[in-house]
Amino acid sequence: MNRGRSSMSKAKSYKEIGDYWDVHDLSDFWDQTKKVEFEVDIKSEITYYLLDKKLSEQVQFIAQRRGVSADTLINLWVQEKLQEQNR
Repeated sequence: MNRGRSSMSKAKSYKEIGDYWDVHDLSDFWDQTKKVEFEVDIKSEITYYLLDKKLSEQVQFIAQRRGVSADTLINLWVQEKLQEQNR
């Protein structure tokens, strides 16, 4: 966090902020808020592909054996295959 503490929760970390707002309601602090404007440019960096259940189970098993996530393993395999195709 840049400035040390969250202004309303007085939290020192993002976890403390989350814990605080889990038990507090913003409507109790509405008078302490201010209007802001900002733009959000959302560009998805993730694309989902369907995978047969049996293939998924095999991928998960191999990934677990290698100590990586299934997502990481699939990305590595696809990257290797694409490199082969580009040769």
